[in-house]
Amino acid sequence: MTQLATPTLRLGRPFSTRSPQSVSFVELFFDLVFVFAVTEVTAFTLDHLDWGGVARSTLVFWMIWWAWTQWTWALNPADTTHLVVRVATLFATAVAFLMAASVHAAFDEAASWFAATYVIVRVIGLLVYALVASESHDRLHAVAVFAFASVAGLVVVLIGAMASPEARPWWWLAAVLLDLGAAAVGGRQRGWDLHAGHFAERHGLFVIIALGESLIVVGLTVAGSEKNNDLLAVAIGAVAVVCLLWWTYFGWLHGALEVALHAAHDDAALARDAFSLIYFPLIGGVIGIAAGFEEMVHHPAERLDPVVLRVLAVGLLLFAGGAALAWFRVSSEVLVPRLLIATVTTIVLLLAGEAQPVALLTLVVIALVAIAVVEGARPSGATREPALTGDPDGGR
Repeated sequence: MTQLATPTLRLGRPFSTRSPQSVSFVELFFDLVFVFAVTEVTAFTLDHLDWGGVARSTLVFWMIWWAWTQWTWALNPADTTHLVVRVATLFATAVAFLMAASVHAAFDEAASWFAATYVIVRVIGLLVYALVASESHDRLHAVAVFAFASVAGLVVVLIGAMASPEARPWWWLAAVLLDLGAAAVGGRQRGWDLHAGHFAERHGLFVIIALGESLIVVGLTVAGSEKNNDLLAVAIGAVAVVCLLWWTYFGWLHGALEVALHAAHDDAALARDAFSLIYFPLIGGVIGIAAGFEEMVHHPAERLDPVVLRVLAVGLLLFAGGAALAWFRVSSEVLVPRLLIATVTTIVLLLAGEAQPVALLTLVVIALVAIAVVEGARPSGATREPALTGDPDGGR
């Protein structure tokens, strides 16, 4: 991902780039803040382990995710070595850090901290996108339509922050629906001019962020706990699960999704659905799994609380099902073995209330290995990793 070209900060040059690009260092730095944000959402979920708490956690994570994915669209065609783009991205990084630090205040009297920083990150992203799009009439029109449609959702977020804690979730749910409406309107516009390789790479890196966060959760808990055989077994099992989650995504699916986006000539509606929308439950699944890990490591020799077990089980289903749904959106192929194995494993987890954490992790490991083995037998053309080129077939 190292850029070979020497950056130039000359202001008069274009804000956008037409050539295929890899993720830049300023984008990676921006994404690092979201490691903290995902960690805070996981902690918020653990602090409110009931269905109402999980619902509020989902609303907060949606806003964090939507802020990130909007920036992914904004920086996709941008020249990230441009002084203005870099400064704006770094400023948004600082504001996003404050947003992440305010996650636990989202539903108390200090909710305005979270809401205001979220809106600022979104607005800066829209302004950057407008600058980048200013050099193309079609792209500027698409951005303007999306920005106009997004205003209502941003206003509702601020209104919700001023509402009572009891009413706030309903205001923010309305904001989510308005965001989805803006995405529907924006995806119908022409001129987005996506770079498929860069777009897929950014989303793959967010999967890495989420999986890494789950390891951080395990590592921090193990580091602060008294060492014993039960703790060691649970820690090893959790790491094995994370490695296998990585394999079921990066083993073939990530590259195949990129190839499909290339083949669709960087279709904006396809990118919106398969990545910006469907990756939300996929990443949410990792958060649920991480929450289950933390409880397991805290109590390695005790059976899980039923609510924690449900969060873990649903998290596994969301990750596997989200990946399968993304593939279905780009290929119309149903990954039957993945869905069947994930569904059966989820049901068994939900019924295994008396099982010890090690046994539960062993079950998940077996299920993920089964998915990896079955899908590893796919035809080579479906598993080939595409090159970052302008070839719409991804180098096939």
